[in-house]
Amino acid sequence: MALTGRAVSFTKMESGGNDFIIIDNRKRILPRALSKLAVNLCQRRFSIGADGLIVLERAKKSDYRMRIFNPDGSEPEMCGNGARCLAMFAFIKGIASPRAIMETKAGNVEARVKGKKVKVKLSTPFDIKLNFKISIKPRGSQEVNFINVGVPHVVVFVPGLEKVNVESLGRMIRYHQRFAPSGANVNFVTLQGRNSIYIRTYERGVEAETLACGTGAVASALVSGLRRKVSSPVEVHTEGGETLQVEYVMEKDTGGIEKFKGVWLEGEVRIVYRGKIEV
Repeated sequence: MALTGRAVSFTKMESGGNDFIIIDNRKRILPRALSKLAVNLCQRRFSIGADGLIVLERAKKSDYRMRIFNPDGSEPEMCGNGARCLAMFAFIKGIASPRAIMETKAGNVEARVKGKKVKVKLSTPFDIKLNFKISIKPRGSQEVNFINVGVPHVVVFVPGLEKVNVESLGRMIRYHQRFAPSGANVNFVTLQGRNSIYIRTYERGVEAETLACGTGAVASALVSGLRRKVSSPVEVHTEGGETLQVEYVMEKDTGGIEKFKGVWLEGEVRIVYRGKIEV
């Protein structure tokens, strides 16, 4: 029986266990229903399987455009580890130079490829709220922090990550009415010295714990810095075993409010395999 679909080339890439399906769509080879495509392709065991589908498109005022879709079909503003993987993909394919600018829904992201490592400069964080409590039944109150680094994140400090039920507590916080309607990613953080933290992350859209989260690493490092627990650069140890590095400059504005600038995320990127799939 003849196949009715079109064979599309893809590249599977990962960083710290955060894995992505990347497709060059500059020639518009993909169907318009990209959300549905992501649901189909990201299914583990039944398809390629990944934490997200990343589509590279043409851009008018930057080197290329990044669109990312979660396994549930939702389209987040951007993804730190995904952006780093896409920067490496674009460089290897000759689409862009080692230094490039990619367009995202969260604004333009500067990327630099050097060997196996890629670093990206994120947009200025906003909507920062520290040390407030939310009610979680039947647990009672939970102290949390909130920051938007292009993607909304909740940061929760815990004495030990091994004792945290990331799936259960993460889901309750992710869907809490305080963060409605879009919800938030949830990061659990344990401190390890002045320049090191360990994190575990429940990711919105994946709706489960992932082995790494780039924007989660950034959010956790910045909140830790604001609370005087660490100083830049910060090594962020992920559940997948990789150590990401977050650099930032923190200064006070004319009103005495501390703000960030020059926020960078760096880590290794790896090609897992290349292939074709019927779409």
